[in-house]
Amino acid sequence: MLKNKITLITGASAGIGEACAHSFAREGSHLILAARRRDKTETVASYLEEQYGIKTHVLTLDVRDRLAVNKTIEDLPQEWANIDILINNAGLSRGLDKVQEAYYLDWDEMIDTNVKGLLWVSRAVMPGMVERDFGHVINIGSIAGRQVYPGGNVYCATKHAVKAITQGMRIDLLGSKVRCSSVDPGLVESEFSEVRFRGDKEKAEPVYQNFPPLQPVDIAETVLFCATRPPHVNIHDVLVMPQDQAAVYASHARGVE
Repeated sequence: MLKNKITLITGASAGIGEACAHSFAREGSHLILAARRRDKTETVASYLEEQYGIKTHVLTLDVRDRLAVNKTIEDLPQEWANIDILINNAGLSRGLDKVQEAYYLDWDEMIDTNVKGLLWVSRAVMPGMVERDFGHVINIGSIAGRQVYPGGNVYCATKHAVKAITQGMRIDLLGSKVRCSSVDPGLVESEFSEVRFRGDKEKAEPVYQNFPPLQPVDIAETVLFCATRPPHVNIHDVLVMPQDQAAVYASHARGVE
């Protein structure tokens, strides 16, 4: 179903984005892999080309830069211009500070990446999908887009925004054959917490030790499921949680074996 389709993945150098690249390459999709860290992205691309015989196109891209996003999409070689699937995965969190104590640049970074970045990439890619009357936009949301946790204020707000934007996209696309889905994970073991604490591994590691977390591949396979339904089926949203996490504030401290 995905053989020879073109999939653009943002934040493709690690974590859920990299896992999506593996899952989609396995199904024969050619991949546009976009991320800020070109060296890591090229390593992923080389491996997938060798492993699955697909083609890749690597983009060094910061989704916060609207003009760069527009130019990058406009300048895609003709063979890569018709994007069939867009996976808006690029996103991050910074800190766990209370609103009255937080650093405004952390807010800027989260809003510019998680909300504006998703919008810039979608705005650049979706017109082509609508014109061809074919495509699928899959936004990576979060349980934080459904519930708010202590210290999560602005990050949760950005993911609530992603949920609302995704719903708005579906309304705007009504009448076309372009689908729109959101996949919302609970706790996933990735670079997320290390990024949140700006590389402080001592703060990041305990996040994953109370119970077995999800792995990036769990989310990638869910994204793949959304993308491989028959054309008349649109998975609106999926919430994927670890077995031992019932809510952001409710978990069973089993420990990781």
